[in-house]
Amino acid sequence: MSGALKNIFIIGVFLAVCALTLWVGSNLGGLGYYLATTLILVYALALFFLRFERRVHLERELVMISIMCAIAVASRIAFIWIPHFKPMAAIIMIAGISFGARSGFLIGALSVLLSNFMFGQGPWTPWQMVAFGICGLIVGALADAGKLARCNLTKKQLVATAFMGAAIVLFISGPLLDVYALVSMINLYSAESVIAIMLAGLPINAIQAAAVFLAILILGNPLLNAICRAKVKYDLNASDN
Repeated sequence: MSGALKNIFIIGVFLAVCALTLWVGSNLGGLGYYLATTLILVYALALFFLRFERRVHLERELVMISIMCAIAVASRIAFIWIPHFKPMAAIIMIAGISFGARSGFLIGALSVLLSNFMFGQGPWTPWQMVAFGICGLIVGALADAGKLARCNLTKKQLVATAFMGAAIVLFISGPLLDVYALVSMINLYSAESVIAIMLAGLPINAIQAAAVFLAILILGNPLLNAICRAKVKYDLNASDN
């Protein structure tokens, strides 16, 4: 199996296991979401550390990834006064481009878990961890495949990346959180109830998408280039390839 196919297989199995964990946790009630949160973190950490089992400079890479988590958390807290306008997903995507798909998911999941100590933990936490983790995973996978440059983006590439980030929020991670709202609020589903909840979530997802678009345009190259310089300085190759 080629490296690309192997990564696709691993990511597919990983997301399937996360989905199963969310479903089981949502049906346990009570402390079920704590179990789901813990298990998803274990999955992400396992993927992250397995790829480093033969690497040197692990401590330096962990420090850089911890810094990206801190920046992502700070970006969410800094805009606490603007409802739904949070650029955290953009920081996670930038981290995914720099460090690869698996690390991108880990940074997304950890950033949600840590920031929710201020915004509030609850049964929504594991769903948010997966949703924001997917943001880092998708763009990280594209970077791993050579479809996205890891630094020094041209203006055209930067705008395209910003549009792609906004689309991921609007059509993938945002609707995933709408699914949580659906399963947590409704016992008997109908086409009308599903459409109503999805439409109700659309303005929120659009605001999030706008935040991601602007954040990538403004912060994309500065952060990507700073990370690339740090990789060269410390002789790191912190990607999932």
